[in-house]
Amino acid sequence: MMFKTFKEDVEVIFEQDPAARSYFEVVLTYSGLHAIWAHRIAHAFYKRKFYFIARVISQVSRFFTGIEIHPGAKIGRRFFIDHGMGVVIGETCEIGDNVTVFQGVTLGGTGKEKGKRHPTIKDNALIATGAKVLGSITVGENSKIGAGSVVLKEVPPNSTVVGVPGRVVIQNGKRINKDFNHCDLPDPIADRLSEMQNEINRLQHHLDELEDEGSKLNDHSVI
Repeated sequence: MMFKTFKEDVEVIFEQDPAARSYFEVVLTYSGLHAIWAHRIAHAFYKRKFYFIARVISQVSRFFTGIEIHPGAKIGRRFFIDHGMGVVIGETCEIGDNVTVFQGVTLGGTGKEKGKRHPTIKDNALIATGAKVLGSITVGENSKIGAGSVVLKEVPPNSTVVGVPGRVVIQNGKRINKDFNHCDLPDPIADRLSEMQNEINRLQHHLDELEDEGSKLNDHSVI
């Protein structure tokens, strides 16, 4: 059974990644595959309550791949991590079949929950680069999380979520927010620069007033 699962992990890479050329290359050089295989072994120990061995395998895998998967996480078949550096998957996370995640993705907690603290990702979901899915929430089947999104609420099936905080913009193939535009996403740096410019303008106006008062006093002194 384990060998069949490992074989499927390789096959899904050829389906998802056009850069994959040969089994030899994939098995030896794909860090995402190495991380998944290491996790499957660690999780087998974890289920048998060999927690220390499981964590050792997990940490060694993290050192070599840059991908951190807690051995307690439940991961389904044909899971694909593309590139993978910086991916973090928490202990109580549950991932279905045919799920794809990209580099920099975090499936983590908010620090407020106890027990089930991490997300549940249903079958055929895709989570793009840098997205953060936090808390004991569910991402529905066939849903997509856009790059850089921060998702804190439930995601219905067949949906596309983007933004900070994440919001559903497409559901069941229909756009539900026609006015949405990526240019409308919050830009905290631009907002801060705007506040600084307003403060500079206010200080400049105040300085001009002081200079005018000084000029008037000088004129009176001359008289």
